[in-house]
Amino acid sequence: MANIQSSRKDIRRIAKLTEHNRQVRSRLKTLNKNVEKAAQTGDAAEAKAAAQAFVSALDKAAKRDIIHPNKARRHQQAVSKHIFAAS
Repeated sequence: MANIQSSRKDIRRIAKLTEHNRQVRSRLKTLNKNVEKAAQTGDAAEAKAAAQAFVSALDKAAKRDIIHPNKARRHQQAVSKHIFAAS
């Protein structure tokens, strides 16, 4: 345990940020699964809506440095190849 007051505050702050980032990453995984599930059902409108939600969440996470911007672009490219090209 840290002895300096600012270090104690840093530990608390980092714990909060870590938990928030974990929630965002978990949401990204859920949205990705929703896109895959919608693509398998064959419903183009549902798949496009799920893809748009996933791409939007990726952009927000990359903007806030929760994930690397290149990772966001890589996932967006994969989604656009399968979903947007098919419709």
